[in-house]
Amino acid sequence: MDHVQSVVLAVLCLSTIFKIVPFCSSYPTPSNCTDTGRLCTSFLAFKPSKEQTLPVIQSMFDVLPNDITVEGNGKGYVFIRKNCSCASGMKKYLTNTTFTVRKNNGSVYGMVVDAYDGLAYFPTNFTREAKKGAVVSLKLICGCSSGLWNYLMSYVMTDDDTVGSLSSRFGVSMDNIEAVNGIANPDNFTAGSLYYVPLNSVPGEPYPVENHTVPAPAPAPSIADISGVEENHKSHTIYWWIIGGLGAGLLLIAVILAFVSWRSSNSGSSEKISHKFQILRNTSFCCASGRYICGSSGDGQEPNGESNDQQMNIPKVIGTDVFDMEKPLVFAYEDILSSTDGFSDSNLLGHGTYGSVYYAILRNQEVAIKRMTATKTKEFTAEMKVLCKVHHLNLVELIGYAVSNDELFLVYEYAQKGSLKSHLNDPQNRGHTPLSWIMRVQIALDAARGLEYIHEHTKPHYVHRDIKTSNILLDDSFRAKISDFGLSKLMGITNDGEASATRVVGTYGYVAPEYLRDGLATKKTDVYAFGVVLFEMLTGKEAVTRTEGNVMKTAERRSLVSIMLAALRNSPDSTSMTSLKDQLDPGLMDLYPSDCVFKVAMLAKQCVDDDPILRPDMKQVVITLSQIMLSSVEWEATLAGNSQVFSGIVQGR
Repeated sequence: MDHVQSVVLAVLCLSTIFKIVPFCSSYPTPSNCTDTGRLCTSFLAFKPSKEQTLPVIQSMFDVLPNDITVEGNGKGYVFIRKNCSCASGMKKYLTNTTFTVRKNNGSVYGMVVDAYDGLAYFPTNFTREAKKGAVVSLKLICGCSSGLWNYLMSYVMTDDDTVGSLSSRFGVSMDNIEAVNGIANPDNFTAGSLYYVPLNSVPGEPYPVENHTVPAPAPAPSIADISGVEENHKSHTIYWWIIGGLGAGLLLIAVILAFVSWRSSNSGSSEKISHKFQILRNTSFCCASGRYICGSSGDGQEPNGESNDQQMNIPKVIGTDVFDMEKPLVFAYEDILSSTDGFSDSNLLGHGTYGSVYYAILRNQEVAIKRMTATKTKEFTAEMKVLCKVHHLNLVELIGYAVSNDELFLVYEYAQKGSLKSHLNDPQNRGHTPLSWIMRVQIALDAARGLEYIHEHTKPHYVHRDIKTSNILLDDSFRAKISDFGLSKLMGITNDGEASATRVVGTYGYVAPEYLRDGLATKKTDVYAFGVVLFEMLTGKEAVTRTEGNVMKTAERRSLVSIMLAALRNSPDSTSMTSLKDQLDPGLMDLYPSDCVFKVAMLAKQCVDDDPILRPDMKQVVITLSQIMLSSVEWEATLAGNSQVFSGIVQGR
């Protein structure tokens, strides 16, 4: 048997000679990996192909744009910042990510080798198959310094690399590179193997943001080269006359257009307009970062070919400040109506806080359209303000909008798997298979990252104010996106930090006690609601449950928070958690790691603490869930023979 395994391993190594995989080479560890609670910041050096753009890299490594830097010497490398921890049982420093299968059925092994070029770690005899669209959990090789250096960077040597060239590139001595890898002779470093590069500062430069500025035109050729100084002077005089004439002409045209526009708006103001929509011309109107049906509005095409039947009818509250970052695509009502089959019940996806949501195919793109009455202008504008400025993998993307006298419409990307709520509360009756443990942790981590982004990485910062399972949507690969920003608020500065004083809004069961008491929305009010979501994901129960009534006692409503806190009081640790297990979702079928379940429950408990100061921020939540995810993947790997555990992979985890 050992001989067969050796042959298989040799064949795999030979078949990937230009894409070296981790177990074809040694794994040096810079320090003893015994403290499974240790967490550090590490970097991975990665050379992307032309097809691996910034969004692809973000998805491959589960990182944000500000976690990616680029090497400025033209070598084409990017550096990925990841949290690194000591994997229990393996004694290797590993970090977790997920890989989306983009090809038809085949071996995950080969696809990962092609994608990650030696950074991925595979268990022995890794032979997993997966369908296109499936999301597979992976481990990447990282490193934690013993204290001599600030960071360690994982780097796969190429044929052009030497210890000397790495020393020069990254400003570190050859002795340090040899020492951290435990290799005395630089000739023993081989191409295709993974090594660590010790660093004292963050490598690279910020990833370049695409510049949309039109470059200045090249200067006109000098006439002096042809006709001498006198002709040059005359030509410059003519040149400036031409420029002046063109400027005056353009100014006159602008005045005439402004006058005509003013006359048109005044003459049409007395007429009652039904379903007439603004068409933005000669402008950029893509709010969806170019991922959807965005284009130039200056093509002169009107719906149904009628160029004179469109009227301006946008609420005055939607000023230019809404679109100070990007402008969304504007649709005609006819397109909205036809794409939803006249808002038929068969296209109805559900009812939100302030509108109904319909499935539609708009310009050959699956979308979700929220339909609101004109009285919801405030919420409509709030979503526009947030989603035209904020773009993140774990936030639902706004594509465009439409407006009439009596209705408002927002067009979003479509989440194929619906809301998280529909997969937790009685999923079988909704035609869903219960979520596996790994899927639940990944969804929680995705949602936490989206919430952390609006709390910490936007300018200005936002508070959502309505986090709940029905506002967490799942795409075709069960990756989570936060939606419904109609109640979101900018956070101002108070003596107690960032907060937004407002009337109390939200959903009963998710609202923090201090928000009910003071009406002050902060990041910690969102954290409280997220803690309730974690409890729901553990139990499959709603935020507010109704107890069974009988002849002697009427049914009563009870919050899930009170139920779970009572269970945790009787569950001191992961080995004595009978009360907690009694509350867990039966859909998990007892297939979960007890220590990870306990950690999620304790994290949720911290999030719903009565004292907002004692609640973690979302950055801390993300770090904790990342560690739990890594531990859960390790647990899953020990149960590779259990088809129920891995059913989530086949479905597209």
